[in-house]
Amino acid sequence: MIDTHAHIFTKEFDEDLAEVIQRAQNIGIEKILLPNIDVNSYVRMMNLVHQYPKFCLPMAGIHPCDIKADFEEALLNVEVWLQKQQFVAIGETGIDLYWDKNFLNEQKIAFARHLQWGKKYKLPVVVHIRDAFDEVFEVVEQEANQDLIGVFHCFTGTLEQAHRAISLGFKLGIGGVVTFKNSGLDKVISEIDLEHLVLETDSPYLAPTPFRGKRNEPSYLQHIVEKIADIKSISNEEVDRITTENAKKLFKL
Repeated sequence: MIDTHAHIFTKEFDEDLAEVIQRAQNIGIEKILLPNIDVNSYVRMMNLVHQYPKFCLPMAGIHPCDIKADFEEALLNVEVWLQKQQFVAIGETGIDLYWDKNFLNEQKIAFARHLQWGKKYKLPVVVHIRDAFDEVFEVVEQEANQDLIGVFHCFTGTLEQAHRAISLGFKLGIGGVVTFKNSGLDKVISEIDLEHLVLETDSPYLAPTPFRGKRNEPSYLQHIVEKIADIKSISNEEVDRITTENAKKLFKL
């Protein structure tokens, strides 16, 4: 298994990070991909990468909630990182209108820049979407070409939106929300071929049932596997195998 999206470099893991990593390895997780959050999180993320080389792999980007009026300065930092360091993806990036709608234009510009980096550096782009599917599709469709690939992270959209994302060259990142009783995501996933899915936890957020509301961690990926297997009426091993192949191919692992 590969956890394609986990922020285990945040302060929530300061007390027991080694144990968290060990539990992940114990259930068969091969790699954990780390999406950057902001300029300040970069050092913590890279320290973890150096501590667990080849197991923890970094991304370069600025989370849309951290795109403010001075976003150009933050983006200059990302450009510097990309020129001096190897990354597995651009991200996380995207548009988030849940917390603040005041910087929508800045978020669109920054998101487009991240998509352009994805094409330039031949890296997949990990896209965060909250209350912003229309806005995200608008930017992605403007930038779309054969070099633009990636993941719609923490996908919670409709079947139509799923097909639209896939048609643009993106996988769907499936996490703990699929285990929530009334998420409706089970109905979408039942109609989507496994070749279009990758697994993620978004740790420390969005812990799956039965841990909902608590700190999430990569070892909980097994509950997401079990739920997808149940939806698809196939074995856990089949879900493991196909989604791991998808992640290895997408992120060139």
